[in-house]
Amino acid sequence: MKTQTPLAVAATLLAAASLAQAEAVTYAVEPMHTYVTFEVRHFATSTNRGRFDKKEGSITLDRAAKTGRADITIDTASISSGLALFDGHLRGDNFLRVKDFPTAKFTGDKFSFDGDKVSAVSGTLTLLGKTQPITLNATHFNCYDNPMLKREVCGGDFEATLQRSAYGMSYGLPGIPDSVKLVIQIEAVRL
Repeated sequence: MKTQTPLAVAATLLAAASLAQAEAVTYAVEPMHTYVTFEVRHFATSTNRGRFDKKEGSITLDRAAKTGRADITIDTASISSGLALFDGHLRGDNFLRVKDFPTAKFTGDKFSFDGDKVSAVSGTLTLLGKTQPITLNATHFNCYDNPMLKREVCGGDFEATLQRSAYGMSYGLPGIPDSVKLVIQIEAVRL
């Protein structure tokens, strides 16, 4: 039988202790408190806004190790601007092409922290079949014990600006600007 040196034993114990402290927790996106919205200027006058009513996904978060993963799928046909005629235009060939691309997906695999709070999530956004890097910056982040669900809930408001032409959406340029503000307001419930 081979004996381990005290250094090897100490290294093994330290590795086991760090694994015990790091705990990845998975949360399911809670649709009643999660909104995916966008804003874009219209011919340098007003701001058009809309949201996607159907979204789902999960977040895995390890606050001790300061790592995580986010997977959010958005039903592009669920776009809602408040005007049915405009929604039809946005679903069509000039913008979202929902018949060909029924979903958009954000996958975040790099979490940044400020202390114990998530400050940004970097990853990719797939839209219209094109995948581009994107970083969502947190304007708020918190975890709390939900008194109704009796479970922990984490979430916040995350924002990014994307260039729609990078996804092949160039209709109306330059009158309708290329820059689109994306906001993901999310709450997710611990499984």
